[in-house]
Amino acid sequence: MIQGKEDKISLLLVDDHPMVQGGLLACFSYYDDIEVLGVSNDGETALAKAIELKPDVILMDVSMPSMNGIDATEIITEQLPDTKVLIFSMHDSAEFVRSAIQAGASGYVLKDTSSEEVYYAIKAVAKGNTHFSSSIAKTLIENPAKLENDKLTTREQVILSLVAQGLSSKEIARELNISFRTVDAHRRNIKSKLNIDCLVDLVRYAINHGLIEE
Repeated sequence: MIQGKEDKISLLLVDDHPMVQGGLLACFSYYDDIEVLGVSNDGETALAKAIELKPDVILMDVSMPSMNGIDATEIITEQLPDTKVLIFSMHDSAEFVRSAIQAGASGYVLKDTSSEEVYYAIKAVAKGNTHFSSSIAKTLIENPAKLENDKLTTREQVILSLVAQGLSSKEIARELNISFRTVDAHRRNIKSKLNIDCLVDLVRYAINHGLIEE
């Protein structure tokens, strides 16, 4: 969302550590252009609050109970395309960054980042830009091949595994608590990415890549 000069950026904080939540709330209270709509300590609650509150930006932890931040990010960016997700995590490995990007995150900042940088990162993603902590940006620059989105996202892998187990789109929608149309869109994307149209070949792919057991 493009913010006007006088507009406030609405924010949802998602972190399972009360001290981190308290520190972030104290930090953002100093900024007149940030409005914290709510807090959450797990991915499932974050998803429900995001749908209810429709914040401009979600500051999202990764390691949480119930549903991790990467999976929550993927569902939120599917259902709320105008909401931007900024990952806020202690994990700095290429694997976590790659998964976050594939899930639709607009940026990735580490928990040892200064409060000022977190503030500017929120403003950047709210305007439709990206922001990565300097060490994360270095990973992106030095390992471009590893970070290409050339495979299925985590969500698509989950859906493919359920397809391969014989579940219908309606059953998958019910299992994952998403819409039938979202499941069908994922199935089309999976077939397009893998250039596979036959169910038997999809099952074979799922087995070969460890998504289901033979």
